[in-house]
Amino acid sequence: MGFPFQVGDSAEVTREITQEDVQAFASLSGDDNPLHLDASFAARTRFRQPIAHGMLTASLISAVIGTRLPGPGGIYLSQELKFVRPVFIGDRVTARAEILDIRPDKPILRLRTTCINQRGETVITGEAVVMYEPSAEAGRV
Repeated sequence: MGFPFQVGDSAEVTREITQEDVQAFASLSGDDNPLHLDASFAARTRFRQPIAHGMLTASLISAVIGTRLPGPGGIYLSQELKFVRPVFIGDRVTARAEILDIRPDKPILRLRTTCINQRGETVITGEAVVMYEPSAEAGRV
């Protein structure tokens, strides 16, 4: 099979996490934990301020996979995550995916996934397995 990818290829997206993002994620997911939404509650925790939902931050990995690597036609099969540090409102997070392995018999990629904040600190590490199934229309001009 001829893939348009090779081991070592990588891509990333960067986004600032806003209060509006956290509010929208809480509304969409139903996770209204006051640690994310209530500054006075969060002030009494180890974090001293509200933190973004871990899965909100992790969703940036989905953005990389769905739009950049492999991009349109990428289908999640699995994702392992380790939440290493909190993400705060106003943090600028870069999600990155790098191809570790390509199955020779099927269009399946194994990716290292990471999220890093503007201070260069890793906030999430993980590994994804993704099937690549490009649209038949994508190759037509």
